[in-house]
Amino acid sequence: MLFTQLTDIQKNILIASIIADGEITKLYKNSRRKNNNYREHFGEMQKSYRIWKANFFDGFLYLRQNSNYLVSKSDNLFTNLYNFFYNNEGKKRIPHELLQYCTLPHFLSILYLDDGSLCISKRINKQKKLIYLTPHIYLYLQNYPLNELKILKEHISKIFGFNFCLSKRKDGFGYILKFTKVNDTLRFLCFIKSTVEDCREMEYKFNWFTRLSFERKKLLMEYPGYEILSSDSGRWRNYEDEEIKKIIYLKRNGTKDNDIAAELNRSYWSIVYKIQSLRKDGLL
Repeated sequence: MLFTQLTDIQKNILIASIIADGEITKLYKNSRRKNNNYREHFGEMQKSYRIWKANFFDGFLYLRQNSNYLVSKSDNLFTNLYNFFYNNEGKKRIPHELLQYCTLPHFLSILYLDDGSLCISKRINKQKKLIYLTPHIYLYLQNYPLNELKILKEHISKIFGFNFCLSKRKDGFGYILKFTKVNDTLRFLCFIKSTVEDCREMEYKFNWFTRLSFERKKLLMEYPGYEILSSDSGRWRNYEDEEIKKIIYLKRNGTKDNDIAAELNRSYWSIVYKIQSLRKDGLL
């Protein structure tokens, strides 16, 4: 197969996969194979995610029977792609020349679902019996040198408008990418949601409302009687009466939460929380 024969979505998913969890296998001397192939190892808990990913490729990528591998057959596509993803020493590199094709939400979605985490930090106010939960997104790409990571960071900023920060680590080449602002994290999750929302097994990773509910239940077992809140700064700006009336009107007329947020210049999650509150009060 030729790279140009892939659809735009397939190109974005494949490039992100090879950057992240996937690999192009090496060809060794005296091997009977003429071409390289794709291979991606996964834990049993992420099997459904790999099935979801494979479904984009119409059998070209498939789960190897009785193993935790997503693979392809040997194909000249991977032979031709190998040098874009590996240097002369066989170490992974960011495929600078291929980033021009990485312009769809699928690219960020796969990078995140493969190598990212939605981490939660908490701040406890025992006097007021309040727990504040703050979401952070990390992309664990420490297997790339700093100069390579900067190229990926700049591409993401230029094409998608997300400004990841470099964060030091002790393993690998010493750096990963992360968000430092809550609004960046929530905006990112909102951006990828429509691409990945049918992969329900990974919802804990891309749906902050679902994750918040899970964390709330877990913490209430440890801190009964506490109120658990999200640190979404957009949530705390009070709603005017006219805004509330508009939310009720738009929601009753079938407007999506994303569109309501854009209409009122509010964050998506601020609208989600407000709608939940209005329903609780019997106004919706």
